[in-house]
Amino acid sequence: MRVDEAEPYTRLAAVYDEIVVDPCHRAWASYLHELWISDPAQVRCVLDLGCGTGLMAAALTAYGYRVTGVDPSAAMLARARRLLGPEAVLVQRALPGLGVDGVFDAVISTFDTLNYLPTSEFGATVAAVARRLRPGGWLVFDLHTTAMLDFTIANPVVTGTADGQHFTISSVVDRAARTCDTRILVHRAADGDTFAEQHRQYFHTDAQVLDALLDAGMALTAVTDEYSDRPADASALRATWTARRGPE
Repeated sequence: MRVDEAEPYTRLAAVYDEIVVDPCHRAWASYLHELWISDPAQVRCVLDLGCGTGLMAAALTAYGYRVTGVDPSAAMLARARRLLGPEAVLVQRALPGLGVDGVFDAVISTFDTLNYLPTSEFGATVAAVARRLRPGGWLVFDLHTTAMLDFTIANPVVTGTADGQHFTISSVVDRAARTCDTRILVHRAADGDTFAEQHRQYFHTDAQVLDALLDAGMALTAVTDEYSDRPADASALRATWTARRGPE
């Protein structure tokens, strides 16, 4: 079987929404909207880091927010453009560069985008975000947790079929380095087309995340279990971090 070895989020972009993504964006957008409506300064402009195929941007746009999307993958942004339309502001840029000017009321990063950054680049990204937030502006992002690290060790291979595509996700975890190398293999039964992508994630410790926020002048307000009001405990697989930029 011939396998096309592709760069991350190139071939996967075409089937990403069908294979990888849970139907959660409306619920997550509702959580963010309820969080932001309490801000007397109001949230209007949102920067979406790692916007991918634009699903989160679309959900927030439905609430009336003006969303700018940033993602390193041209293929993912092409899908976002088809979803969001020609007027959407989409920027191809790899973090920690943001590729945008101006000031935003809120910055978000969903679906463990920031787990793709080594610790030094994570800190540089948070610092860059702080420079683009208004005083009192919001930073909300999610990260895979130590519980997810342990879950992946216990479940190193995940297989399934979606929309005529058979996929195998194989992960190798280095617990000491807190890294996870994942190979995603996708086979299309209709014509035999097969491709694979290699991805690496970094599992930042709570202390590393907090240090990055404090160094950037951000104040942590909550760490919850995946876009809910429940505090994240040791069993949470995905934690949602909420921080705000301090006053001038």
